[in-house]
Amino acid sequence: EVQLVESGGGSVQAGGSLRLSCAVSGFTFDDYGIGWWRQAPGKEREAVLCISRAGGSTYFVDSVKDRFTISSDNAKNTVYLQMKSLKPEDTAVYYCAAERGSYCGSYFFGYDYWGQGTQVTVSS
Repeated sequence: EVQLVESGGGSVQAGGSLRLSCAVSGFTFDDYGIGWWRQAPGKEREAVLCISRAGGSTYFVDSVKDRFTISSDNAKNTVYLQMKSLKPEDTAVYYCAAERGSYCGSYFFGYDYWGQGTQVTVSS
């Protein structure tokens, strides 16, 4: 059974930090790129950044480039999203998702598996 399980969400004040984790199981970790997506209330889900074997880290949202970092621990089959200098506009449900292949992108239907999401709330 394929599973992606996010954890680490919570409530922080603006300027704070959080680290999200995405633990994956049920497929070969190296065969997939892992992306972090988010969905704010009333907005569409958007790709934030992803990591893949061939492409490394790819950012899709300019406003997070200096604040968010994605990394992976292959031994633990876990991908992390380190977020710092958080802003109220980062408030959203954050999802990790897996896209089969050597690369990962920002096309929603390109992803094969999704986690259940974790809430991140940033207060001003």
